[in-house]
Amino acid sequence: MESNMTMITEFILLGFPVGPRMHLVLFGLFSLFYVFTLLGNGVILGLICLDPRLHSPMYFFLSHLAIVDIAYACNTVPQMLVNLLHPAKPLSFAGCMIQTFLFLTFAIIECLLLVAMSYDRYVAICCPLRYCALVSWRVCTGLAAASWTVGVLLSLVHLGFLLPLPFCRFQKINHFFCEIMAVLKLACADTRTNETLVLAGAAFVLVGPFSSIVASYTGILTAILRIQSREGRRKAFSTCSSHLCVVGLFYGTAMITYVGPRTGKPQEQKKYLLLFHSLFNPMLNPLIYSLRNSEVKTSLKRLLRMQADG
Repeated sequence: MESNMTMITEFILLGFPVGPRMHLVLFGLFSLFYVFTLLGNGVILGLICLDPRLHSPMYFFLSHLAIVDIAYACNTVPQMLVNLLHPAKPLSFAGCMIQTFLFLTFAIIECLLLVAMSYDRYVAICCPLRYCALVSWRVCTGLAAASWTVGVLLSLVHLGFLLPLPFCRFQKINHFFCEIMAVLKLACADTRTNETLVLAGAAFVLVGPFSSIVASYTGILTAILRIQSREGRRKAFSTCSSHLCVVGLFYGTAMITYVGPRTGKPQEQKKYLLLFHSLFNPMLNPLIYSLRNSEVKTSLKRLLRMQADG
């Protein structure tokens, strides 16, 4: 039986079940969103690097988030755009595995960075007198390094269990990128271990960190309500509301896809949730931060004024 099986060396991403004209419309729309993602996160990253006033722990974590969002989008969107123009163009097995690994890596890193950012906001509002000691540059560097290290190591574990599987059943992946659960459906072997590993990993990097963020912001909300000055309450809430928006968008789509009940969620629905997760969320992050953060807007105006005067 094994001698009759033909091993798959390349895959075809089915993408979106629409006609050729709609493919062109989606190509133009997604290309625009992709450019906005790169420009928005690039501007945030550039402002943080160029403006010494933004050299603080909060913007240190925000710069890492911008890097991850750029890499996140670059990993999935270009291949999706290629497939919209050439739906039958195959993707090599190695390319597919690399895309799966990078998607998991950047997703895990972003989960952990959002926890670090919530810790920074909690200390800034609830323990302002001890902020410099609790959120020192050494602590910030350690949290960022831990986020990247855990992201790479956990993704390597998933990849290590994925690579030995034989893929000989089908060639077509019902997704717009090599998402791990969609790839597992093509394996002609028992994938229960892999699926359990994905669920356990999702619980570890989604449920645990999200619970920690909820606890942090419960304390933050309590501290904000105790502030006597209305202006002080407004400023504190404005600083944290942008982070809450990012957290809600990111964790909400990821938890519905990977942690929620498997029944009642067709593949197409999960596909569109991950489209939001990998395309719209990285694009919205810099918009949310720049529109809701007065320091970023002031820094951008200052930089534009300097360019105009120069």
